[in-house]
Amino acid sequence: MIKKIFRILGVILVLTIIAFGVIYALYNEPMPEGRSGPEADALAEKMLNSLNYEKFENTRFLEWSFRDGAHLYKWDRENRTVEVQWDEYRVDLDLIAPDSSIGYKNGTRLGTTENEELVAEAIDKFNNDSFWLVAPYKVFDKGVERRVVSLENGLEGLLVTYTSGGSTPGDSYLWILQPNGFPKSFKLWVKIIPIGGVEASWDDWLVTDSGAFLPKSHIMGPLEFSMGDVRGYNH
Repeated sequence: MIKKIFRILGVILVLTIIAFGVIYALYNEPMPEGRSGPEADALAEKMLNSLNYEKFENTRFLEWSFRDGAHLYKWDRENRTVEVQWDEYRVDLDLIAPDSSIGYKNGTRLGTTENEELVAEAIDKFNNDSFWLVAPYKVFDKGVERRVVSLENGLEGLLVTYTSGGSTPGDSYLWILQPNGFPKSFKLWVKIIPIGGVEASWDDWLVTDSGAFLPKSHIMGPLEFSMGDVRGYNH
């Protein structure tokens, strides 16, 4: 009986590997090369201008959620603090001095070791989930490389690589833009997804109280995920 179970599991494993190989061969895209320099910087500026970047820069507070409300955020961009909530946990995250961050479980402050682990988890969640909110505004962050890519439709895309910072340095994103520079989607080459070139939408936008453009949701393959009750305001 045990041998039969192992044989069945072996067959399932082989079929899974074959299926993944087929999917990889059909859908994997190599990352394009692109051209760096002033042309790439100008395209990045065009995208920021289309989004009213100045309005975003002057937005003090951002609120949103991720994974159908499983992760909740209130970000004070002026003081560089974030309130992060999930399950029974809350972390008052200090982005300037992360060691000063304070974690709670069911409202009770945690001890040193538990606090360190919870703060590290909150940082990872914030890095990922905030990227899906504000990624277009991060194209001139420290350690970012920008390249212009010629697309098949005759337009130009903006390839952005994050060489440092965040939780997964080395990830790259190819922004697909409208003729006026406004982002429609990006393709991903990231460590967490083994297939390169997966596309995620950036075409469901709202204008916040502060005047900033922020996304309400994204679609990536069969997945659609909401950013929750997105808010941007100054007081």
